[in-house]
Amino acid sequence: MNETTEIPEGQDLEAGQGTTNVHKDKGKPPLPPNAGNTSKKRSFVWGHFTVIEGGDKPRAACNYCGTTYACDTKQNGTTTMRTHIQSLCLKYPYREEKKNQSTLAFKPKEEGENSGKLVPWVFNFEECKIALAEMIILDELSFRFVEGYGFKRFMSKTQPRFNPIPSRTTIAKTCFRVFLDEKKKLKEALKEQRVCLTTDTWTSVQNLNYMCLTAHFIDSDWKIHKRILSFCLVENHKGETLGKAVEMCLLDWGIDKILTITVDNAASNSGLISFIQKKTKHRKATILGHKYLHVRCSAHILNLIVREGLVEMDETIVKVRKSVRYVRSSPQRQNTFKLCAEKEKVEFKGQLCLDVPTRWNYTYIMLEKAEKYQKAFERLEEEDPNYLMTIREEEKEDGSDIDEFAWGMGDVDWEKIRIFSKFLKIFYDATLRFSGANYVTSNSFFLELMSIHDTIDLEYEKDSYLLKKMAGYMKTKFEKYWGNFDNMNHLLYVGLVLDPRYKMRYLEYCFGALYESQKAVDMAKRIKAVLMDLYNAYAQNQVGSSSASVAAQGQGQKPSGSMEGDDSSVVDAKAMRMMGFKEHLKGIDSSNTKSEVDKYLLESCEDVFDDNFDILAWWKVNSPRYRVLSRVAQHVLAIPVSTVASESAFSTAGRVLDPFRSSLSPLMVEALICGQNWLRPSSAPICLRAAMDDVEEFEKLDGELVNDAATSELGMSTPAPIDIDG
Repeated sequence: MNETTEIPEGQDLEAGQGTTNVHKDKGKPPLPPNAGNTSKKRSFVWGHFTVIEGGDKPRAACNYCGTTYACDTKQNGTTTMRTHIQSLCLKYPYREEKKNQSTLAFKPKEEGENSGKLVPWVFNFEECKIALAEMIILDELSFRFVEGYGFKRFMSKTQPRFNPIPSRTTIAKTCFRVFLDEKKKLKEALKEQRVCLTTDTWTSVQNLNYMCLTAHFIDSDWKIHKRILSFCLVENHKGETLGKAVEMCLLDWGIDKILTITVDNAASNSGLISFIQKKTKHRKATILGHKYLHVRCSAHILNLIVREGLVEMDETIVKVRKSVRYVRSSPQRQNTFKLCAEKEKVEFKGQLCLDVPTRWNYTYIMLEKAEKYQKAFERLEEEDPNYLMTIREEEKEDGSDIDEFAWGMGDVDWEKIRIFSKFLKIFYDATLRFSGANYVTSNSFFLELMSIHDTIDLEYEKDSYLLKKMAGYMKTKFEKYWGNFDNMNHLLYVGLVLDPRYKMRYLEYCFGALYESQKAVDMAKRIKAVLMDLYNAYAQNQVGSSSASVAAQGQGQKPSGSMEGDDSSVVDAKAMRMMGFKEHLKGIDSSNTKSEVDKYLLESCEDVFDDNFDILAWWKVNSPRYRVLSRVAQHVLAIPVSTVASESAFSTAGRVLDPFRSSLSPLMVEALICGQNWLRPSSAPICLRAAMDDVEEFEKLDGELVNDAATSELGMSTPAPIDIDG
């Protein structure tokens, strides 16, 4: 352990008295450990320089950067070496700069900037420790990472002054401190903010039940946010248990303004909604008695609809699955398939994808990618005799009744694949739209609903046998969840009305096409009534707060110009009478004018084909014109139509709580999960396409590495491909 030694007054380090770490006289830098003066060379610099033997003239080399200086004791002295150590050596690890001394450094460029800025920078150990803790949280690293030899070696080269490096215990405490600091900031930002919630549950590798609660809101700058409020343990998945956990979380955050809670179709979630409604129904901040609190996850319902249609899958899909599984079963078969693709000059470079039975969107991706490799599969059937033979043997083991000679995929099968891909793409795109977390989704619910409805109906009414049966199963499930108008949260229709491209006109148009005229008119009136109820509730809150302020002013203060004396009460009464008359005039004027809702609906719609239209930017610009309605839009447009935001946290939790970190306490797990979400400027959901592109890039890199190895090592004629799936 290095120690600090006080230097007696009048003594000089060059006289042989030194310190092992901090030098306090004449601005000389400290000596490194074990660098005390033990020889006749009295200057402190000889603890940092080594004499080079064998030269004509004596020279000494810096122990850190290797710079050499002439060091003849009679001709040169040690002045140049002392100057080098004190200010010139860039690699000197023991220099202690003044607190206010700064160094010029390039600040990393931020979003929208072309280059970094040159700014003064001062080393701060505490800031570095906090930055390290944030890196641990953001990159999902283990606490032991800071004790790794490689990390310590890296830090000794990049910033030697960051020493000693914090231990895993210290960095864990710092991570929790970061969590508490960020929670305090978010708590301040959520004050007086009305939020929409999503929640879901998950069972960890520890066999513990966790509940994730996420808040969605649009800030005053009209930017949408999603922030995890809680990632806590729950005893079970019962509705009342979950409801109590949500209530405790809201009390902890001081949140009493909520608009909706989006949940999946699990039976326990109905109990959760009932519990929260009962506890919050009569609160002052509650809007419309939480009549529209419950929002069902649209992505989950869509998943049920499509899976219902895929129960009776066509044999062609089974053939594709077996073929893809055969190709991906070994590196050798993958290499053979690639050669077939090269011979057929297939331009598509994507990787084959094998579907997952519980995730229908993988089935779509599998068919889409397989269709690109049609010629490669046809050549594989010709050149690889084991291809069809292996598939037939697998089917015999499964007890399939399919003719063994029908396993080859012909033109009819490939045409079916194209049709299935085109049909499923509608549902795939809708799922992606529903799953958005960083953009508004409530305004797109009805649009996607109509697209799904029209797609299913068109295929069901066709005479073609190919998709009619599948569409029939989907139609039954669609009617169960989305066929009844009253089964859906009406705020999702209001979300479309608050989109200036559609307003009420698109709803009226679609209702007119779906129902008979009188029913269509009645349904449109009900949606407008919901919007008016919301508008009046918000307007009443705004007027109520201003009226309370006026009443308090009338009771506690005298009007300007009032006189002290016996007639002061008369003056106050007169002022109150005039205030009442003013409010009376406002009521007469307002009855002769249109509300903000009427003005908004009467104006022309924006261009529906404008791909660059930003709904939040539009409301930001027009909010001064619609002071009350803009607040309604700010909250309704924040409603998420799926629980993907909460579910995506479980992917992070699965990596944080892997088998090697299963000893983490629930409190630390919450700190890591929430901290990561809060530190990131935006939290986009994991994109399957992006993940597959990464795999393909690594596959390409593996091929390059193999080629490099083949050219550099003797005796390697044909390199074996690397199995990237291993």
